[in-house]
Amino acid sequence: MLPINLPSIDRLSLTELISQMIVVRACGMLYDHQIQHPSWELSTAALQELIGEYGVGGVILLGGSAPEISLKTKQMQLWAKVPLLIAADVEEGVGQRFSGATVFPPPMALQSVSAKYAEAMGKITAEEAQAIGLNWLLAPIVDVNNNPENPVINVRAFGITVGEVMGATRAFIAGAKEYPVLTTAKHFPGHGDTSVDSHLQTPSILHDRQRFENVEFPPFSNAIAAGVDVIMTAHIFVPQLDSRNIATLSPEIITGILRNHLAFEGIIITDALMMAGISELDSPSEEIAVQAVRAGVDMLLMPIDPIATIKAIVAAVESGEITRDRIEASVARIWQAKQKVCGHPADLTKLGNPQNLAIAKEIATKSTTVSAALPHLHSPNPSEDEALRYLNLVIVDDMLSCGDFLNQRSPAIRMPKAHAYQQIIADSTTLENLQYDSFDQVFMQIFSRGNPFRGSTNLHSLTCDLIEKLISAHKFEAITVYGSPYCLDKFLNIIPSEVPWGFSYSQQPESQLAILQELGFADI
Repeated sequence: MLPINLPSIDRLSLTELISQMIVVRACGMLYDHQIQHPSWELSTAALQELIGEYGVGGVILLGGSAPEISLKTKQMQLWAKVPLLIAADVEEGVGQRFSGATVFPPPMALQSVSAKYAEAMGKITAEEAQAIGLNWLLAPIVDVNNNPENPVINVRAFGITVGEVMGATRAFIAGAKEYPVLTTAKHFPGHGDTSVDSHLQTPSILHDRQRFENVEFPPFSNAIAAGVDVIMTAHIFVPQLDSRNIATLSPEIITGILRNHLAFEGIIITDALMMAGISELDSPSEEIAVQAVRAGVDMLLMPIDPIATIKAIVAAVESGEITRDRIEASVARIWQAKQKVCGHPADLTKLGNPQNLAIAKEIATKSTTVSAALPHLHSPNPSEDEALRYLNLVIVDDMLSCGDFLNQRSPAIRMPKAHAYQQIIADSTTLENLQYDSFDQVFMQIFSRGNPFRGSTNLHSLTCDLIEKLISAHKFEAITVYGSPYCLDKFLNIIPSEVPWGFSYSQQPESQLAILQELGFADI
């Protein structure tokens, strides 16, 4: 570990102090023309200004490869006068966000195998994060996903019961603590029982305080006892806890409950302030940030205008609305975190560990389920007429974002093709117009899971309608679902019991291969 020298807090200017409370977002790729989300991700010049001149405290990265992230983190640390906290949402491993690292199935898959894998998952995620210069895991999610209609938490949660979530959380944090990285429990006071995505609008939870004490709070208390470093707030409205403010802006929830009642002494950070669940409130974005600081948060994630936000909080301190002592208390917590995780050099040789990949594959394959093999799988060497009779219908949430798990070499594409199946890939915009009359049998593969920002679609209802038509026409051969068990449940309610089906939480090639082999497809 390299020693780091942090300046004395009482010698920093107000602007310097407040800048340390800001976390901005950047693309992990190296050139500005590669930026994927220009509204949220800073140009190189703007990023360098905010790090080098203003001295923001942290950066969250998204996109790019693991080697690119290694270069990017080194460059940003060179710009910084005070070492940066560099974060990423890596709930499913570093490879979830950055190619070239290990990808795990969604956390809920652990309940189908063993929660003991959670410790290995935490350890490997922390090891690979540190290897590329990340020192802050925005994981684990400790929400209890007890609402099947939850579009934003869903399989990102460790489970649907308090016990499942608490056991896996303790193990994940224990594994991650073997490396110099921060862990983050998300999303306080609990985002599991919502049917609305807070990226798109503000959800409301109407439960009383006792329900929160029994269900939502225990996983956070458990994470605190396990040594979690950071807790992230949820942009949700809970009138029984605070009838005026959403959780992120609530002194009663942030200071009263999390800081005082649950005795959390680490960093409290907002969820992203550009999310519609908070950004579309009446106040300007920088005033919303002031309210969050007044409520008791220590760091502000992705404010819409970082510089305006810094200036607004400075003005709030100068006017007496917020005290300097309050700001210094937050920066003291940030300093403590930086002393823990900054100064450790990245080491790319830690990537590509076959044992890490083997553990991820083991979780993926063990968490698959197949009801029965196909009774009459078609010949790999069909006649010309046969080649037109069988359809591999692949249904995806979004045609433009399935490239991470679907391509010409993916088992879901390659293996049915080798058995004389024609192929169609469809989503909700194309499913209504699907023509299947020329096919005798349809093998349906569905890639669908709860994902932020997508909102409500009619994909599942359209798929159910199609399944019923295919069953009536005696053309429905089998179904596989990769992603959400809640999605599977909807389809199992309408298909005959004799129809073979398969399920995997993971959408990755390993899970595709495992399911298709059990159904009887040869890997030709």
